[in-house]
Amino acid sequence: MRARISARFDFAKLWAASAVSNIGDGVTIAAGPLLVAQMTQNPALVAGAAFAQQLPWLLFGLISGAYADRIDRRKLVVLVNVLRGLVLAALAVSIAADVASIPIIYAVFFLLGLGETFADTASVALLPAVVPQEKLASANAKLMATYTISNQFAAKPLGAWLFVTAAALPFAFDAVSFLVAAGLVATVTRAPRRLEPKKTNLKADIKEGVRWLMNHRVLRTLAMTMSVANVVFCAAFAIFVLYVQQRLVLTEVGYGALLTTFAMGGLIGAVIAPRLQRRLLAKHLLRAGLIVETLTHLVLAITGDWLVASAILVVFGVHTTVWGTIVITMRQRVVPDGLLGRVTSAYLLLDLGGAALGSLLGGLAATALGVTGPFWIAAGVMLAICVAAWRPLREA
Repeated sequence: MRARISARFDFAKLWAASAVSNIGDGVTIAAGPLLVAQMTQNPALVAGAAFAQQLPWLLFGLISGAYADRIDRRKLVVLVNVLRGLVLAALAVSIAADVASIPIIYAVFFLLGLGETFADTASVALLPAVVPQEKLASANAKLMATYTISNQFAAKPLGAWLFVTAAALPFAFDAVSFLVAAGLVATVTRAPRRLEPKKTNLKADIKEGVRWLMNHRVLRTLAMTMSVANVVFCAAFAIFVLYVQQRLVLTEVGYGALLTTFAMGGLIGAVIAPRLQRRLLAKHLLRAGLIVETLTHLVLAITGDWLVASAILVVFGVHTTVWGTIVITMRQRVVPDGLLGRVTSAYLLLDLGGAALGSLLGGLAATALGVTGPFWIAAGVMLAICVAAWRPLREA
């Protein structure tokens, strides 16, 4: 009984830490593009900020997984959150002192992304040590709902409003959120399983995790599918702030409000995801998600009406939450604990590595084809992905 109560309290602390840090993250996600767009209207430079934050996944993603399987995952999350808080505080000071520049912003976003590679990998691997296997799907759904409410629904308009009030304010807010989240995770008392000391080197550890992922047909298919899908998704959404301003003709506050429609869909998805998983096969839900993603890009490429854009973003938000809940729970259940950090990092390398490449290409595509160009490209590529992944996903 005491163990169950302790587990519930520890999950509550992780849950609260997730809520706090996600509010801060959402504020920065909304304010970051506005800060860069205030300095330049060059699509390549605007998209470069997103690329700078995603680049560490390409450079350090596999290394972060190896360390998550070697050291105390809880302490790793705490340390990284403290460091990210300090980095954001420095950015807020530079903005307030009017010395911030695009290179400084890129450097800060790169460091935030570097911290994210370690914190996200360790957090996903830490959860099964706190939550029983039979509760993982429910716990992941709660975390996804919290992410949606905090990061997408509440934080985006808050970030835009804080930026309009004072450009440094959203980044100072995020700095505090990271420090609070670190304090909450530090109080988790249910100790995770002690990881066995590693007698191999990092290279061998990394190879073992990559090999395990590549030998698992369903997870390999999901990783490869999302890697390519994220290239075109992030190519389009890296310049979304310009798309909103130029195509939909909305203000900064309107941009933040539009982002909340995606969050509304995510919240709906978090509520219905467990029920859908009980009633429908995973392969049907995953295939439906690919169709939704294709239609989202197509609609955004065609429309100039913010109401239509809002409607499709709601549907897209439902898809991302349902898809994410299925995939994360699957990994946590089928991957051995001693390999979970490395397999997760290998999966995220493909997932977020594609996002980094897309963010880099998005600015170039928008410069050459206009702000709707990346959405047209994304729609075509997603259609091809649907055809290629349809059969392999039958085993999901």
